[in-house]
Amino acid sequence: MHYYDLASRVCLDFSSWWQQMKDEFYLNFIKDDRYMYLLKGLWMTLQITFFAVLIGVALGVVAAIIRSTHDKTVKDMRPGFGRFLLKLLNLIVKLYLTVIRGTPVVVQLMITYYIIFASSTNQMLVAVLAFGINSGAYVAEIIRSGIMSIDNGQFEAGRSLGFNYIQTMTFIIIPQAIKNVLPALANEFIVLIKETSISGYVGIQDLTRGGDVIRSRTFSAFMPLFAVAIIYLVIVIFFSKMVSILERRLRNSER
Repeated sequence: MHYYDLASRVCLDFSSWWQQMKDEFYLNFIKDDRYMYLLKGLWMTLQITFFAVLIGVALGVVAAIIRSTHDKTVKDMRPGFGRFLLKLLNLIVKLYLTVIRGTPVVVQLMITYYIIFASSTNQMLVAVLAFGINSGAYVAEIIRSGIMSIDNGQFEAGRSLGFNYIQTMTFIIIPQAIKNVLPALANEFIVLIKETSISGYVGIQDLTRGGDVIRSRTFSAFMPLFAVAIIYLVIVIFFSKMVSILERRLRNSER
């Protein structure tokens, strides 16, 4: 009889817990279509990430070319305006990398929004620029390492074909360097997705902010915050799988 009462109590507790979870789910996601906060937030997160990556790659490529060109050629250049300009550009790029990599991205986002673009009403544009500039600093070092890994014989091969330095970099070196660092660039995209979770600091309703809005409406933190965490986890797992497939195909293409 004792075991029967215990089993009944367990079943009753489970039934009560399950009903409570269903009520919580309805309150947080179904009632008043609150799930739309997460969907709209997810769409905003993906948009910010996509455009920030484009800006980051563009800035990163330019910065990497300047840094690698300085490291490879400045010692052999004759004194003059070209050498001075290259040193100046390299100094600017190094300052950019030091400042961006040495300060928290949330501080950069708030400076961009509240100081640099204080008069702007386009919050998404400000976030894209802030995250793009931040990402560019890390992309620059990734691509620079790829360029420096290319054998100098490739430069000589380009010169033997009649290419100047810019053409050699554009048609021979950069494509090989990007191929070598493509998995690292894909991982930077994954990191950037998670970094955009701080967009709510400037009032953008991204995925994290969407979950926080639901929490403020229902006074229940468990469901919305876990939902946000699960969505981020699914996104990261998906793109990590894509990166693994990309790495495998790159290895196969080299055989």
